[in-house]
Amino acid sequence: MPGKVFVNRTLNLKKIRYIGVDMDHTLVRYNSENFERLSHTTMIQKLIKRGYPETLRKLTFDYNFAIRGLVIDRKMGNLLKLNRYTAIRASYHGLKPLDFKTHQKLYKSTYIDLSNTEYLAVDTSFSISLANLIAQLVELKDTDLANTYPEYSQIADDVLDALDEAHRDGSLKEVVAKNLDQYIIKDAKLVECLEKFRRHGKKIFVLTNSDYHYTKLLLDYAIQPFLKEFKSWADLFEIVITFASKPKFFYENQKYLVVNPADGSMTNMEGKLTPGIYQGGNAKKFTADLDLAGDDILYIGDHIYGDILRLKKDCNWRTAMVIEELDEEVENNRKAEPINQEIEMLMKKKEPFEDELTEIMTQRIEKKASVSESQIDSLQKTIAEIDSQISQLIKKQQAMYNANWGQLMRAGNEESYFAYQLDRYACVYMQQLSDLLDLSPRTYFRAPRRPLAHEIF
Repeated sequence: MPGKVFVNRTLNLKKIRYIGVDMDHTLVRYNSENFERLSHTTMIQKLIKRGYPETLRKLTFDYNFAIRGLVIDRKMGNLLKLNRYTAIRASYHGLKPLDFKTHQKLYKSTYIDLSNTEYLAVDTSFSISLANLIAQLVELKDTDLANTYPEYSQIADDVLDALDEAHRDGSLKEVVAKNLDQYIIKDAKLVECLEKFRRHGKKIFVLTNSDYHYTKLLLDYAIQPFLKEFKSWADLFEIVITFASKPKFFYENQKYLVVNPADGSMTNMEGKLTPGIYQGGNAKKFTADLDLAGDDILYIGDHIYGDILRLKKDCNWRTAMVIEELDEEVENNRKAEPINQEIEMLMKKKEPFEDELTEIMTQRIEKKASVSESQIDSLQKTIAEIDSQISQLIKKQQAMYNANWGQLMRAGNEESYFAYQLDRYACVYMQQLSDLLDLSPRTYFRAPRRPLAHEIF
């Protein structure tokens, strides 16, 4: 049965000429829990080399502590969950939630300006390990009488620098390369679907920030063994662009280098882009040399900023996003639906009591009418009792999702900021690439009509 693809904007696959895919976490799937744990361990090792205490080695990784889309308040050392308007809807300091009074004292009704460097959005493939380790270090700092740890902002910067260094020096990829079976998921069905799209005349290209040698390693492992209609992955993919430096690929004029697949050596590129393997480059030359318009290309990635947001803003390619957590979110939504209906029923039950109380209080103030205090007390008591029931149901509903943060796509009753970005910049989205490619290359995705507030009765 084909996987589910969710539609934000109408997309006709029949009109798409080139399909681009990110490699890591999109074309090639990872065992995310294992990989996040490796990231956590690697960051700790690098922090200790920078002078952090050896006790960090005792920290254990909790894959369920955080979710994607959180924001780090560098100054306060807090983790925040925002709604679509960047208002804070949940907050943690270290490993503990901030109570309502503390939250109100710190933030009141603050709307976060994400262009402010005091805030760091956590929306990469390493969201969980990064947020987890920063929260753990904040916790250690708060209980450290010897004042061993730097300020919260420095802690956040140091952890992020350690992760960046792990990418630059190959620390993470070296471990993955030696233990592919622990970190990489093979998917024969995906390769079958890729070949099907090629039969329909679709050109498929890979656009990755990974270097050529690591790209070759993963494609040799995850794609090559399952090919039936092509001799090698280099034949399956029209173009492979490595070390692309996304999102810069989409808005800067980086030069292309031609990669020799035999040994990975590179030479300057001359002339137009033709089928082959490259390093660097830019989207402007890609579309110009291949005589493509933005609507001719569908690019699929897993990173809202690096793969989707800047691409949509600067190139106007069509976009699709892979969200690994989506199947679990959808299943939890299904399980929570009876509770949601019960909450809705109680909300409707409460409305007439609120309306009655509003009318009584209005009459008292505007017309100096005498009112029954006992009636007011009775109404307030009834409303409070219903609110208590609703509150318990909301807690029960949220417990079906992440224990600390609730739903990925919602912040209370509103969309989360992550869901807002997804809605704004991704034409379609799905749990994994094969959900899309399992469908016909001629599929027409139609966006549902969305009612406006005044159209809902």
